Amino acid sequence: MKIAICPGSFDPVTLGHVDIIRRASQLFDQVIVVVMSNVSKSPLFSQVERMDLLQRAVKEADLHNVTVDCYDGLLAEYAHSRRATAIVKGLRAMSDFEYEFQMALTNRKLNPEVETVFLTTTADHMYLSSSLVKQVALLGGDISDFVPSCLLPYIIDKLRKETEQ
Repeated sequence: MKIAICPGSFDPVTLGHVDIIRRASQLFDQVIVVVMSNVSKSPLFSQVERMDLLQRAVKEADLHNVTVDCYDGLLAEYAHSRRATAIVKGLRAMSDFEYEFQMALTNRKLNPEVETVFLTTTADHMYLSSSLVKQVALLGGDISDFVPSCLLPYIIDKLRKETEQ
């Protein structure tokens, strides 16, 4: 069984994330979407909230071979513990590639049994990021074309509460 890990911070999950996860689910027998901690980011949504949002998005997309998990350690160690053969990363632009290439080489050094697979985003999602979604929503813009429809009310409500604080 070919198992892939699709890691990210997913703060919040976007249609770009769902597209990469869906495409990975067509290439591998099992895909584990793992919410990772990123020491350089201060997430708006808690790890539990991000897992819940991902589970809803996966259910709405009807992805039966995809599960959601979280992990706070090294991705290479997590991949080893789950017997994954691949780490799937989405790329939007060359700026993503430089960072992701560095990470791929590091993960390969830490766990030679796992390969990093890069999937390029579709043109529809090339500009899309979680940061952009939060910024547009915080300024009162419409994010319905950016996030799964089942998550829209929750994300808007969370961001509205943030601006009231």
